[in-house]
Amino acid sequence: MKRVCVLGLGYIGLPTASVLASNGFEVLGVDVSPHVVDTVNEGNIHIEEPGLHTVVQAAINSGNLRASLTPEPADVYIVAVPTPLTEDKRADMRFVVGAAESIVPHLRAGTLVILESTSPPGTCAELLKPILERSGLEAGTDFCLAHCPERVLPGRILKELIHNDRVIGGYTPACAEAARSVYETFVEGEIFLTDTTTAEMVKIIENTFRDVNIALANETALICERLGIDFWEVARFANRHPRVNVHSAGPGVGGHCISVDPWFLVERLPEDTRIIRLARERNDGMPAHVVSVVQEMLAGITTPKVAALGLAYKGNVDDIRESPAIHVVELLEAAGFAVSVCDPHVKPGAHALEPMEACLSNADCVLLLTDHDEYRALDPVGAGAHMRMKFLFDTRNALDHATWEAAGFRVRVLGAGRS
Repeated sequence: MKRVCVLGLGYIGLPTASVLASNGFEVLGVDVSPHVVDTVNEGNIHIEEPGLHTVVQAAINSGNLRASLTPEPADVYIVAVPTPLTEDKRADMRFVVGAAESIVPHLRAGTLVILESTSPPGTCAELLKPILERSGLEAGTDFCLAHCPERVLPGRILKELIHNDRVIGGYTPACAEAARSVYETFVEGEIFLTDTTTAEMVKIIENTFRDVNIALANETALICERLGIDFWEVARFANRHPRVNVHSAGPGVGGHCISVDPWFLVERLPEDTRIIRLARERNDGMPAHVVSVVQEMLAGITTPKVAALGLAYKGNVDDIRESPAIHVVELLEAAGFAVSVCDPHVKPGAHALEPMEACLSNADCVLLLTDHDEYRALDPVGAGAHMRMKFLFDTRNALDHATWEAAGFRVRVLGAGRS
């Protein structure tokens, strides 16, 4: 199986396609965006990820990778399209359905179809299989169907794509083995085989575990603020226990996985997911808490302006999917604040971005929302020289607060109560 068609050239599809091409596969990457297709065919990238440009350029130059708007006949199809949420917190499977339907005309006996997109448990068996069988072929008999969820972190995708363990779920054991034969060509971690629904659940519970623990951290931070103590000290001391790992608190949870995937379980089994729902609601409520603190800090200031540092959901990446920073900015603007935003990693697009100096100009409060390295190096004396008032609210506990206080700033830290 040497011809691979990867549907979706985003944060998962493009690195996967490039690594497969680098390992000798003839890879066609498919995306609905002409801009993405043209960019990839030029050997360039449309997302920020360390090392990816070099790998894509080498794959294109080797002739093993090319991009197209439509799929073609292949031995293996890998579906790596988004699975976002609808406004009512349900899984939006339109992209998966569209990808599957585009494969049907090309499906042949012996073809392997792999779903990488994170999906609600039962997606392969209940949604994907019936669509693919419109070809007249039977899953598990005529063609193979498998689920191999991605397990990578933006900023470390290429490394983790190769070194992390993988779980492969097959519609039949033979389907799982067929998928293993593809992934073992580049995965250096262990590969574990199971059924499709178990593999789907594994990925969902990995992200749900993290979401619930972040919710505990955020709730603890709010409690510490009420008690007048410092969450970060509490967490540091608690984590000296060998069986405790209190996560970091912050302005919310973002990214395409952790803030989305738990809702897939709530949608499927609403009566059995009360803790998961509460955790999601706690994390989704953090942007409103951030805004309430800013309102308290700037009370009495006429036409207050906030300089928001960071739009990406985490430090040193350009990924703004489900970013809590976006929600904070929107809530501040709805509350009547003037807001300027600076993010050196995010490309200009739907959200207006400004250079640092313009962002700070006549601002009353520096609001740190994303812990980019560039912000840690920011000189508070120089920053204050551009501002009208000197307030700092650090929602990530990322800055040297003593230095900012020495520069005349009144500093608040999320989770640090004032006794």
